[in-house]
Amino acid sequence: MKIFNFLVFLFLICTSSTGYGSSVAYEGTKEDTSRVIELNILGNNSRLTDPQQTLEYANLALALARKLNYDNGIAEAYRVKGIGNYYKFQTDSAVQNYLESLNYFSRSGNLGGQAKVYNNIGNLYLTMTKDYGNALTYFRKAFVIAKKLNLQSLIAGLYLNIASTYQRQNFYTKSLEYYGKSYALFTELKITTGITQCLQNLSAVHKKLGHLETAEKYALEAIEKAKAVDENFTVASTNLTLSGIYVTMGKYREAQKAIDEGREYAGTDKNFKRDFLVISYTLESKRNNYKKAFEYLQQVYKEESELYSNDASEKYKLQEAKNKQEQIQKENELTIERQKNNILFVWASVIVSVLLVVVIVLLTGNVRKKAKTNKQLTALNLEISTQKENLDRINHNLEEIIDERTRDLKIKNKKLSEYSSHLSHQIRGPVATLKGLMNLDKEGLIDKDEVIQQMEKCVNDIDDKILHINDMLHDPHKYGFKSELHKDL
Repeated sequence: MKIFNFLVFLFLICTSSTGYGSSVAYEGTKEDTSRVIELNILGNNSRLTDPQQTLEYANLALALARKLNYDNGIAEAYRVKGIGNYYKFQTDSAVQNYLESLNYFSRSGNLGGQAKVYNNIGNLYLTMTKDYGNALTYFRKAFVIAKKLNLQSLIAGLYLNIASTYQRQNFYTKSLEYYGKSYALFTELKITTGITQCLQNLSAVHKKLGHLETAEKYALEAIEKAKAVDENFTVASTNLTLSGIYVTMGKYREAQKAIDEGREYAGTDKNFKRDFLVISYTLESKRNNYKKAFEYLQQVYKEESELYSNDASEKYKLQEAKNKQEQIQKENELTIERQKNNILFVWASVIVSVLLVVVIVLLTGNVRKKAKTNKQLTALNLEISTQKENLDRINHNLEEIIDERTRDLKIKNKKLSEYSSHLSHQIRGPVATLKGLMNLDKEGLIDKDEVIQQMEKCVNDIDDKILHINDMLHDPHKYGFKSELHKDL
């Protein structure tokens, strides 16, 4: 009856509730949306060669997607804008772009898009603020979704980013493990950008571990592949690693060549400028050119001061952005939950009227079945009681049989003990005689013939006693064994 009352209550709520409107975003023609997708791809692909071009493609995609009311296109355009600003080191703008992207992806229920944005935010924490804990948190959130949706290229990128995080924490064994996974997957997918980044980072890790020749091999291969696809940032950063390798190996000319090439590809990037100043200082120190080394050190100090100030500002901005993003995500989850509840109410109003009839029929049938079941249970209880009484009688009989057999075993054990004692008593005399004869023979106190004669007599005596005891064991009453035994004892 409780189920029945609940369903009636639910039916009244559903039938009395007002309808709700739903809006579906217009996504234009297939050709229009394809153009948005194409522009976003072009923007993403140019991030390592020309971040400004990335922003221009993203703005074109965003304008067209807004015109078409194409939510997924708008979300991806914001994400690509964030990537462009990230590579231009405009962190505040990048954060805002990522939050806008995440908002649109959440509204459209695009989990794959959300995973990509989580990956981008993780990169911000990794490279801009060096907050490795939050970086790994976002990478793992992205990885769970990517694994669920089988997004192979994103999984490969996440392996790379997780490996980079472990590398910066000096966990080199874990770092190499994840770089290996990333390299294998990027190679399988034939994604050159991922391959070059893996090679570059593998070179850096092996340099840290002191595997200089291996590090040099990976660095040269990374530079070659990066130049083939115009990845300026990768060429610059790999030359930075390679110059450090050459300084450690004592190849100062090659180190200077790598520094010069790296600066050329780095352009005006402040972080690269600082890093190349540091390696130049190290190189001049190794060359004993202390005056030049001191000049580089002064420039490093100046750059470090500016970058430290910027890092503190970026950490604050990123924390604010994180809080804002979490708030937006909670609001989106509440909106989605409300929509789900509305849909459930609509379906309930359609289905409940049918369910009510079915439930009433089922309840009536259940009452009848319950009465019938009670009768069957009563009969079963009676049968069980009868069986219990029978079992009790059987158990009682078994106990009597066990007692009887226990008494029988005790009697047999006692008889066996008596037989053993008798055997020992009968055999002991002839054996003692034999031992005496052997001692007399050893001392030469008796003739050989007499020894043999006496030993034969003892052996025959023993044999007779054994045969006699055997007969007694088979039929003890025939020989009055028990009486003789008790008499001897």
